[in-house]
Amino acid sequence: MSVTGARKARLGLPLLCAILLTTAACSTKGPDIAYSSGGIDLDRRAMALREVDILQSKGQRVWCVPFARNASGIQIRGNAETWWGKAQGLYDRGAKPVVGAVMAFASTRGMPMGHVAVVSDVVSEREIRVDHANWTRNEVSLGMSIKDVSARNDWSAVRVESNPGAYGQTYPISGFIYPSRMN
Repeated sequence: MSVTGARKARLGLPLLCAILLTTAACSTKGPDIAYSSGGIDLDRRAMALREVDILQSKGQRVWCVPFARNASGIQIRGNAETWWGKAQGLYDRGAKPVVGAVMAFASTRGMPMGHVAVVSDVVSEREIRVDHANWTRNEVSLGMSIKDVSARNDWSAVRVESNPGAYGQTYPISGFIYPSRMN
């Protein structure tokens, strides 16, 4: 291969990637998500999505925990149902959704390992959007709507929009783990 051919080959892949990213960014297919200037860390989100692509290309399973860890920067390991307890003393925790926080679902009979999702938008006092993996088996869902259905408006019980306009059963929530470490 000539020097000019090698130079073109080296530039070809990055150029193709840039074109594909630009096309994807302009696409109207994905969810309509408006991020505030203080919103989700888009670099972390992109890195988490790249990791998912790598796993899927190898035929490996995508799980909520590594996705949430990569997308949020919260460095907790173990099944999702352990995150709330493991965060105590390491990260601030609370009942208020904040963009970038991890929503920790409590374990249930149908979801014994719990679930974690990253808050990508606070729509209203009782609705947020999350990015998470494996709610639908081996897939990532971006900007999925979740509504607070708790009697005290404290985000202890939610319903998740699995299909547009259709909210499923009620799930118990342990709370939100905030990405900044405690002092």
